[in-house]
Amino acid sequence: MLIPSYIKNVFLLVVVLLTCSISGLKAQQTVEIQDSVPQRIFTFKQIEVLEDAKGSMSFNDVKSGNFDRKFKASKSSTPQTKELGKTYWFRIKIKKNEIAKKPFILEFFDQTIDHITAYIPQGDNSYKIEELGDANAFSKRLIHHKNFEIPIENKGNAAQIYYFKIKSSQISDVIIVLRTAEWFISYALDEYFYFGIFYGMILVFSFYNLIMFIAIRQKQYLYYVLYNLSVGFFEMSTDGIAYQYLWPNAPGWNQVAYAFALCATSIFALLFTRELLYVKAKAPKLNQLIIGVITIRLIFFVYCYLFDQTLFSYKFIEAVPLSVAFFTGIYIYKNGYQPARFFVLGYSFLFAGFTLKFLIMLGIGWLNFGAISYYSLSFCFVLEMVFLSFAIGDKVRILKVKKDKAQQKIIRQMALNAKLKDTINRELESKVEERTREVYHKSLIIESKNQALEEANLLLQQQAEEISRMNVLLEHDNIELQTNVEKVTRDRVMNTEVDFEEFSKIYPDKESCYQFLADLKWAKGYHCKKCNNDHYFNGHILYSRRCSKCGYEESVTTYTIFHNMRIPINKAFYMIFLIYSTKGKISSHKLSELLSIRQSTCWTFGARIKKVMEDRKKTLKKSAKNGWSQLVIE
Repeated sequence: MLIPSYIKNVFLLVVVLLTCSISGLKAQQTVEIQDSVPQRIFTFKQIEVLEDAKGSMSFNDVKSGNFDRKFKASKSSTPQTKELGKTYWFRIKIKKNEIAKKPFILEFFDQTIDHITAYIPQGDNSYKIEELGDANAFSKRLIHHKNFEIPIENKGNAAQIYYFKIKSSQISDVIIVLRTAEWFISYALDEYFYFGIFYGMILVFSFYNLIMFIAIRQKQYLYYVLYNLSVGFFEMSTDGIAYQYLWPNAPGWNQVAYAFALCATSIFALLFTRELLYVKAKAPKLNQLIIGVITIRLIFFVYCYLFDQTLFSYKFIEAVPLSVAFFTGIYIYKNGYQPARFFVLGYSFLFAGFTLKFLIMLGIGWLNFGAISYYSLSFCFVLEMVFLSFAIGDKVRILKVKKDKAQQKIIRQMALNAKLKDTINRELESKVEERTREVYHKSLIIESKNQALEEANLLLQQQAEEISRMNVLLEHDNIELQTNVEKVTRDRVMNTEVDFEEFSKIYPDKESCYQFLADLKWAKGYHCKKCNNDHYFNGHILYSRRCSKCGYEESVTTYTIFHNMRIPINKAFYMIFLIYSTKGKISSHKLSELLSIRQSTCWTFGARIKKVMEDRKKTLKKSAKNGWSQLVIE
């Protein structure tokens, strides 16, 4: 069956229209330059993406027709380079307009992109290449601004495609904006003005709390200062201010500076939390958790810095210390500590800002609604800084209230004490008066009795004097008698044979023996064996003497026959007496029996005594009495 020609024509027309409509749906949207539109942010179909997993594609390959269909429209309002170190190609299409007289620029918002290679179309269909990114020296930028800008020449009415090759070690937001130069200048001035306010607030808060730390010496102020400075350092590192003003010629440091600041922020935030809320005293387990989180965070930072710096890009790890500090504040507040309410409120804003940034990073595009969401974390830092200052002030206020209450309590107690003192004094005065009257009456009675007692005492005194005189005479006679008895006994001991019991009455113990030795040894006066000094003090040992000049201490047995002897000294005395009185004829067995000492010990010490007797035979013959004492001193 033949199909009529007009039906064929209709069918072909429908196919052409469908093809055109489908290609129109897939075609990239073009952004036209217009003076009336000062700013245009490229989103969704206005920006297309091509992933270059191996980084092997050249610009000629990318712009060729074979790769045209490989570019895909962005699925989110703000495309991201989620694969770290991976190369991405982006392209936008701009239609020039000769009617527009204002100069335009392309601007990249994210200052953390490492490498941006921009291929800018020229009028002769060639491309001009510009290298941007924070891995390059700041002085090489086309416009010295914290963001990356590319001026655009507006000549002709053609639509041209701009290509951008982007590679970064961090997850970056590819936010491309078309702006007029005058809008850019106005926006940049306002932005730097707000940055000045933001960093000025950080410096003011830090300086104030530093003064408070110097004045009060409470560590919470120092940790708060370091926390604020760490926040400021992190913000400056991420928004490009630090690279522009602090280290414009150190792109290597620019890649890791934010990691140092972020680590310091987490650590000082936890230390500040621990100090402000008295966590150690109010929640010991949370205190241990905070110390553990600080330790793990430091270990993670050191590992990342030394072995794998790409791990620095996982900024969401800061949710752990942030959550710990937030939970600690809630716990302490629930337990009744009032300053924690401002702490919790401040961290609520910070937690909300951090959560918003984290969700945007995960690709939830509807949350990214412009500069407010982009700088949301900075706004939350400011709010948190304000409320943390309120928390510190509230803590000081509560301490002041407690101090005032304590002072008032002390004043009331002092007034009560004074009143009680006056009452007691009045009672004492009345009792003293009453007692005085009693004493006065009794004193009259006592006075009369004293007179009688004085007469009796006078008589007793006369009798006492007579008794005292008689006692003196009796005491003198007793002393003389005792001396004679001791003399007779000593002479008998020294010259006759007596038993150990009788001998022990003269030298009953170690002290009496030591006293005899001291009198015998230093009979002619003390002289130090080391320095010949003749002044001494009593030593630490019984009857020992210590030189007042050199400090040498000499015991009473040193330089005598008893030195280093292990038998009781009173028995040694008796052994010398027995050997001397028997002229050395007594046996060691007899000595052992009399003294209850082993025969070998008696033999050893007896041999020593006999040797001394032999050496001093002539001296002993001349001694009339106490001859055995001549054997003692060596």
